Amino acid sequence: MSSGREPVGFANLPNQVFRKSVQRGFEFTLMVVGQSGLGKSTLLNSLFLADIYTDAVYPGGELRFPSTTKIQSSTVTLTEGGVELKLSLVDTPGFGCMVDNTNCWEPIVQHLDNQFEEYLNAESQIDRVQLPDTRVHCCLYFIAPTGHGLKPLDVECMRQLHTRVNIVPVIAKADTMTAEECQDFKKKVLEDIHANDIQIHDFPDFGEDEEEAQFNQQMKDRVPFAVMGSSSLLSVEARKVRGRNYPWGVAEVENLEHCDFSALRAMVIRTHMQDLKETTHRKHYENYRYAKLASTSSKGGAGAGESNPLSQLEEEKKEHTTKMKMMQSEMETVFEMKVNEKKKKLLDMEADLERRREAMKTKLEKEEQELDERMEQLDADKGVFEAQQRKYDQDNEALRNATRGREKPGKGKKGKHS
Repeated sequence: MSSGREPVGFANLPNQVFRKSVQRGFEFTLMVVGQSGLGKSTLLNSLFLADIYTDAVYPGGELRFPSTTKIQSSTVTLTEGGVELKLSLVDTPGFGCMVDNTNCWEPIVQHLDNQFEEYLNAESQIDRVQLPDTRVHCCLYFIAPTGHGLKPLDVECMRQLHTRVNIVPVIAKADTMTAEECQDFKKKVLEDIHANDIQIHDFPDFGEDEEEAQFNQQMKDRVPFAVMGSSSLLSVEARKVRGRNYPWGVAEVENLEHCDFSALRAMVIRTHMQDLKETTHRKHYENYRYAKLASTSSKGGAGAGESNPLSQLEEEKKEHTTKMKMMQSEMETVFEMKVNEKKKKLLDMEADLERRREAMKTKLEKEEQELDERMEQLDADKGVFEAQQRKYDQDNEALRNATRGREKPGKGKKGKHS
């Protein structure tokens, strides 16, 4: 095309895409995995320069020791330079905190698969609207600064996750190690990662010039990132910096000579956030989708591989609906059985109360009858006593009369003789 001709205008396509993207906003889901007390919450606050986690709504590690690994999701909306980001954070409290950590990664794996399943179901609908993307785009795996390489728990968990999510290994609390110790520990971690065939996210080169490509390579060479976080602003040589104050000086969070925090933020947020989303869609989601559809096809027999995947999903949906109806019927049966058992128990209690009432009534009637008999006996005894008393009184009266009768003649004779 000669330079003298007037431009057609398709060179403005990037501007159109940019304008549409800014209007829609952006979504990003970040997962943090690691034991409690490694500074995950503080690091996230430092990464996005926001109080995403505060003590009032997100207690520290000393207050959170659940008995099993749990999944806690939270969403915040951040705005920077007119660009709106819907940030979803997925935390895993309780991971690695039990005495027996066998299969403690299963809730994490289940959560990742569930997000893929929800996206696949929404994508397979006939009437599709804008799909909410809740898939996890990046997983910051926090490694304790032990100096001895990866723990067996870290190795097994990363092997379970690396086919489902982009893993970015992070060495926590870098300020607890010297520079030499940090470099040696990084080498041991990388050796363990390669020895166990763990696939961590490989940041691609986007540099348009040699200087930018060199900068990106320097940032990639810092993997695994040794980081620290801080929410405190300190004054250092008339500068306000985020860091931690020690007797020997200040460890600055955003100083590459002190830790790799700036490199982590540059690679995950500033330069490769969209790449993380695309890798999630092209690689991890497609692998899940292929495995899901392949397993569905294998259930249908030899000719199922040539059938329509949507029809297979529809059949699977019908099968799921039938299964849910059966479960509902079983639940209703169990509920009815429990209700009948409760009714029987209540009837038995009512019959028992009736028996006890009848027994009490009989006992009272018997006691009343015995009391009446005792009253009759008492009346009879009273009549006998009164009769005896009257006879006794009569006998005494007769005796007194007889005594007076004998005394009167003696008195008369004596008077006559005189």
